[in-house]
Amino acid sequence: MESRKSVWGVFAAAAVGVMLAACGGGMSSPTAPSSTGSSTSAGSVTSGATITITAAGQVSPSSVSIAVGQAVTVVNNDSRPHEIASDPHPTHTNCPSINAVGSIGAGQTKTTNAFTSAQTCGYHDHNDPGNASLQGQIIIR
Repeated sequence: MESRKSVWGVFAAAAVGVMLAACGGGMSSPTAPSSTGSSTSAGSVTSGATITITAAGQVSPSSVSIAVGQAVTVVNNDSRPHEIASDPHPTHTNCPSINAVGSIGAGQTKTTNAFTSAQTCGYHDHNDPGNASLQGQIIIR
């Protein structure tokens, strides 16, 4: 009788361990911190630069340089949303990688797709295309 209790005790403990592991609690080891750099939701594209839309409603810096294969992170610190798009307006066809940012709400951070060739790409706020303080360039080398 005593050995049956021991068997059931071991079984119950194992079952609890399996349930905790399946739920993400207990039993798992901590993961190492991720490598530096931002990535898109699609995977492992490294951000080579960050452009910030300031509270004053302007991009800073207005020009950044990155390497082929990198992306650019855009941070919106303004109180209103913006829509970052590639030049020229309104077709946005010069550098489609920029268009991945799209609409970016106040307080949001988004990343372009990786740039696949060396070139200079202009961008602007689609909702305010004539505003020079919301225009800039990404130089891919």
